[in-house]
Parts: sequence; structure tokens; C-alpha cells
Amino acid sequence: MMKNNPKNKIYPAALTIAGSDSGGGAGIQADLRTFNAFGVYGCTAITAVTSQNPKRVTRIDALPAEGVVSQIDTVLEAVVIRHAKSGMLFSAEIVSAVADAVKRHRIPLVVDPVMVSTSGSVLLENSAIEALKRELLPLAEWITPNIPEAELLLGRKLRSGRDYFAAARECHERWGAAILLKSGHAPAGKFADDVVCREGQLYRLRSRRLPEHGCSHGTGCTLSAALTAALALEMPWKNALCEAKAFVLGSMEEFVEIGKGVTAMYPPVEDRIDQVRLERVSPER
Repeated sequence: MMKNNPKNKIYPAALTIAGSDSGGGAGIQADLRTFNAFGVYGCTAITAVTSQNPKRVTRIDALPAEGVVSQIDTVLEAVVIRHAKSGMLFSAEIVSAVADAVKRHRIPLVVDPVMVSTSGSVLLENSAIEALKRELLPLAEWITPNIPEAELLLGRKLRSGRDYFAAARECHERWGAAILLKSGHAPAGKFADDVVCREGQLYRLRSRRLPEHGCSHGTGCTLSAALTAALALEMPWKNALCEAKAFVLGSMEEFVEIGKGVTAMYPPVEDRIDQVRLERVSPER
């Protein structure tokens, strides 16, 4: 993992616009933990406060859209934000307000279209999905859906590897952003293959797949935050993807036990960049 270059006069900073996870496994908490591990200063705009743990969500209290925008505007008054990411936005009003702020401030943005929690709780109202597609996704530099999120964005089921590649290309063509389609919901196999589409070219982002050990909570947030941090460090995009994937692999493998039978991802000590590769895929795939 690349750390901050001390020669930089201004320490690299990133902004996460997302919900708070009281259990610490996902959302703002996972994003800040990831930014810190990469040597990036983390700022926040909290969209909602959730009462949750790694097993369930019991309550969601969304903030007013004006309050979310106020956080973004106030941070950017003083802090040089190199890159931002959005996660849980919850309502159409918040989506629209965030889109307006991103346009006004011209923030390079990774959109993680968080819609449903690992435990199955709805984190994005149905009315907000169209606002997300219409207003925010066209502003993104990267979009990082998982398979169920891609299905909701495209309005169809994805059942095979061929479907995943086609979906990544369609999202890329529809919204103009680079796409990282996360494979965590794909059928188990030897490899964990995410699909990337950038500048019309398809890639496979590959690592080995870990045995299930119950600490998948927050993997999507962590991957998008790691990508955001790597981009804030001005890594070339291919390096940024591999560093982000390696970080998640290590975080899952070096999990910690935080309760009886409850485990959580944690920033790894060992670097696993040599266990990740980005492969170009032929259009016929």
C-alpha cells in the first residue's frame, strides 16, 4: 500500500459523503479507517445516522439535505479535497443536493450506489434511484456498484460472467464514468473477479476468493474508499484499482473478533498487492 508522500506541501485529503454506521463496519467509519490506512486525511459529510451492527440495521435517521450540503460547503471552504466518494444517500432530496454541490465545487467523485445493507435493510428509497441515475451518476469519475445494485440500475437480472461484463459496459456507456462492478455476490469460485470498464475497454480485476468467515460487512464501502484514497494520492488508475483490491483482500483476511461470534474487517498489516492483477479482456467475452 502506498502511503502519503511527505514532500507534498498540502497533505492529501479526501471527502466521504455517506451514512454513519454505529457498529463501525461500514459507512463513514469504514471510509475514514481506510483513508487513514492509506495516509489520506479524511473529511466527512454525514447523510444519515444508522443504528446498526454487523448483523442488522434497527433504525435510520436521515439528515436534512440542507445540512448535508452545509457540511460539504464548509469543508471545502478550508480543505483542499483531492477526491471524494459518495455512499449511502438515502433520499431523492439528498441525492439532488449532493449532485448540485458536486457540480458547484467540481469535485472528482467516486459513486458507490449504496442501496441495500449486507443484512438486507433498504438504504436508498425507491424514489431516490431515479434521481441517482439522472443527476449524480453522470457526474461521477468512477461508479462502483455490486451485482444487486447494477441490477437495480439497469432493470434486469445478471446471472453469469457474460452478463457482468455486458452490465459494466452498459453502465459505462450510459453514464460516461469508469465502472468497477464488484463481484462479492457472484457464485463462489476459485477467484474473486471484479469487472472494470474504462474508456470502452473491459478488464478483469482478479484476486483469490477467501473462504466465507462472516466479515463481509463493509467490503463495498471499503473498496470504494480505498479507490478514492488511492486516487487522492494521485496513483495511476490501474495501480489505484489493484491497491484498493489488495487492501480489501487483506482487511478480510486479517479480520478481528469484536464480539461473540462477530468479526469485522480491519486494515491489514501485510501488503497483498502481489496477489492482485488487472487483466485486459477481449470484447467477445
